[in-house]
Amino acid sequence: MAAPLRSKTLATWLALLGGPLGLHRFYLRGFGDAWGWLYPLPTALGLYGIERVQQFGQDDHLSWVLIPLLGLSIAASALTAIVYGLRAPERWNAAFGAPSDARAGQTNWFTVIGVAAALLIGTGVLMASLAFSFQRYFEYQIEEARKISQ
Repeated sequence: MAAPLRSKTLATWLALLGGPLGLHRFYLRGFGDAWGWLYPLPTALGLYGIERVQQFGQDDHLSWVLIPLLGLSIAASALTAIVYGLRAPERWNAAFGAPSDARAGQTNWFTVIGVAAALLIGTGVLMASLAFSFQRYFEYQIEEARKISQ
């Protein structure tokens, strides 16, 4: 039995919207994909970091480490969506066992919109994660310097 054709457009949108949960990996490679099952781990840890901030406040050091994991997970999924959307149709079809001119690997406007949305969301989330991490790091350094000087 031949493998079903995998749509590049659908994979792009799954990577963008469900990437932190590994939905694009399950769509492309099935539920037996080990990497797909690892995707939710940093997402869950990042969400736990947000919960810790709500519970213990902004001074919780563990949340400083965990929250950027969520941002990096979302940014990595957006990058994956961009890579999928920009892959040449021939290479896409060859990767998933389809004829080189198969419709599944073709780029259409929904693919382009998905790539543009991934670029917008991915850069915004990545910059916010970096800003949060650096802000917390430098605040911590200032607090420690005050303790030493007293």
